[in-house]
Amino acid sequence: MARKSAYWISTALLCLLYLASVTMYLTMADQVRHSFATLGYPAYLREILIVVKLLGVAAVLSRVSVRLSDLAYAGLFYHLLLAASAHIYAGDGGFIPAVVGLIALITSFITQNAAREKKSVFLRLAA
Repeated sequence: MARKSAYWISTALLCLLYLASVTMYLTMADQVRHSFATLGYPAYLREILIVVKLLGVAAVLSRVSVRLSDLAYAGLFYHLLLAASAHIYAGDGGFIPAVVGLIALITSFITQNAAREKKSVFLRLAA
């Protein structure tokens, strides 16, 4: 029961973090473009990340395909890792949400088989 609760809480936190990010990208477009430029990223990355973040959340929550869900976890992991490192390099303190996201993502991934009917093959191999 604790693993199920850990899964749903961490997954909800992770998805809310990504949905809040997409909302910010949509409502504060100019500030986001400026932030991307400050970090050394092109402005058009904003539009790509809006789509990719929404698709990642949909894949994790819907779990239409376990392989697609696991691939989304991998993509979200690399995104959060790169976001944290970019903010640490910039020294702007923006790495905290990325670190929180990484913790939520790892917890969600590790506990997913306890809460979901369709099991991840990657977790069965590690056990």
